[in-house]
Amino acid sequence: MEKSRAMAVRRWRVENTLRFTILFSILIIAPIRADPETRLLSYLCSTSLPNNATLFQNKLNSALASVVKEVVPSGFATKDEVASTDSVYVLAQCRKDKSSADCLNCIKVAENKIHNCSGVSVTAYYDGCYLRYENFNFYDLSYDQNFNSDVRPQALCGNVDATNSDLISATGRSLISDLYTETPRLKDYFAAETRQGPSNTTIYGLAFCLRSIPEDSCKNCLSNAQTNINKCFPVSEGRAIDVACYLRYSSVPFFPSNATINSARFLPTGKKATSPKSIIVGVVGGVFLLGFLTCLVVFGMQTMRPGQKKADIEGATKLRGPENFEFKILKKATNNFDQANKLGEGGFGEVFKGTLKNGKVVAVKKLTLGDSARAISEFESEVRLISNVHHRNLVRLLGCCRQGHERLLIYEYMPHSSLDRILFGKNKRLLSWKERFNIILGTARGLAYLHEEFHICIIHRDIKSSNILLDNSFQAKIADFGLARLLPNDKTHVSTRVAGTVGYTAPEYARYGQLTEKADTYSFGVVVLEIVSGRKSIDLKQPPDMQYLLQWVWGLHEDSKVLELIKSEKEMEGYKEEEVLRVINLALLCIQDSAKHRPSMSEVVTILLRKDEFDFQKHLHTSFEDMPSMKFTESSATITESLIAC
Repeated sequence: MEKSRAMAVRRWRVENTLRFTILFSILIIAPIRADPETRLLSYLCSTSLPNNATLFQNKLNSALASVVKEVVPSGFATKDEVASTDSVYVLAQCRKDKSSADCLNCIKVAENKIHNCSGVSVTAYYDGCYLRYENFNFYDLSYDQNFNSDVRPQALCGNVDATNSDLISATGRSLISDLYTETPRLKDYFAAETRQGPSNTTIYGLAFCLRSIPEDSCKNCLSNAQTNINKCFPVSEGRAIDVACYLRYSSVPFFPSNATINSARFLPTGKKATSPKSIIVGVVGGVFLLGFLTCLVVFGMQTMRPGQKKADIEGATKLRGPENFEFKILKKATNNFDQANKLGEGGFGEVFKGTLKNGKVVAVKKLTLGDSARAISEFESEVRLISNVHHRNLVRLLGCCRQGHERLLIYEYMPHSSLDRILFGKNKRLLSWKERFNIILGTARGLAYLHEEFHICIIHRDIKSSNILLDNSFQAKIADFGLARLLPNDKTHVSTRVAGTVGYTAPEYARYGQLTEKADTYSFGVVVLEIVSGRKSIDLKQPPDMQYLLQWVWGLHEDSKVLELIKSEKEMEGYKEEEVLRVINLALLCIQDSAKHRPSMSEVVTILLRKDEFDFQKHLHTSFEDMPSMKFTESSATITESLIAC
């Protein structure tokens, strides 16, 4: 009886301590009142109407319902409903400092607002959130491409001059400048800071960009926003909004104190990033937060059921970084690497389909490396590198396994396999022109990211249709990049002049070993022609004049008959001649003999998205007769995965 009473007292103390800690933490750490901040800053409704209003509205309603459901708790969601006509792409984002409830409230207000528009494009900008839909994929466009002529950068200034106007201007401009520097370098493109100037003048500042855009685009957008918002000083409050970013300052608090960041690592050495007062507040808040978390841990350990103490590593596959998987888990997932689960085989080993305990399907690549210290060291360093490569058009590395001599990589599983199987395989599938174009555009965007948007330049070196995988919606994802250095020198051609696949290798690389990112541009051009024609780059089963795709295409081009590339209208459902001609001409630009005459991949993306005329003949400097490399005497060395840092 006494024992039961003592246990009840202890339980009562733990529960009340937890309640007190939560209440006290709320009062101390988050003094700013919850607010969804649904002040409408900008609303832009397109006057262009969809081809089929009913179909478009149904797709829009479905996509909106999805993003509203998925925007919490991450504060960011996209959803697209893709069709041959009237596609819908929706993006929702909340300010990172907003609570889940405030985020959801703001997005619902925005959702109600955009239903007032019947056009194909809407942007609703609020203080607390951003909601936009378009009839084209705008998620990861560069700032210049994302810039809609209707979305004008603007400053929204308050109407009250601050006291000590000179002081607030100097302090505020300094804070805005630092936010501009910091925000593009942060993972979620969000930064909030306070800055204390002379005479206890305190300014609060906040900046964010759309999470889907490249870092350079965030920086460019904030650069314009900074110019605009500086026009507001010495007014006590100001905002600057643009199509992809937001800046705000105020002399009164408008975000929780625990939302601020430490900017010291982004600022020049010796620059004062935070005031002593803010440091003290941060320390005090941290102490109470630590106490709160400690109580949660203690309480959780007392109530945890047996078997819950160790997290299941399979549940971590949604995390951004690579996870360490146990070999026995992967062995079980692939049924002991059963050949029935084999997806393919490359220069590094075999790939198997695996189903984890939590039901997630993955692709497990079983590498053949060896046990040398160098191979193990290179494996570790390269995995750390490619685990940070994240783009919607690149196959994502989920994790890895290191056990004894075993080295395995775990990737997201692509249900539609590779592009070559869709185009040329036994069970090939007819692709509409819209699907083909989206695959071309997605591949171009993935390469542009590797070449120009990642923090180092990565050259794939083996772009081909078998290395382009397709997800559920036939979105292209580039695979097999980043690990060429893992193979021992006696088992690879990495250190030789040529690395790649015959039929796709750039001539300057095949002849002289000169490697630049334009080698990928050349290979991309070959893949584009395969996608348009449905024919392999080299197919000896074809008639003699059609066995080499590039030779055949150049001949058709010189006779102004390139549309003969299309096998039949049935295989190119929904195509328009001008669109197909644009894509074929772009491919010819990419496969020019001289690397300097080929466009960069970012230029390729721009040309694909342009709606106006483009003078391809002005940029074509090659005919078939000028290209001795087109005799296909390249080395047949094949390396399915490769990485070179420029």
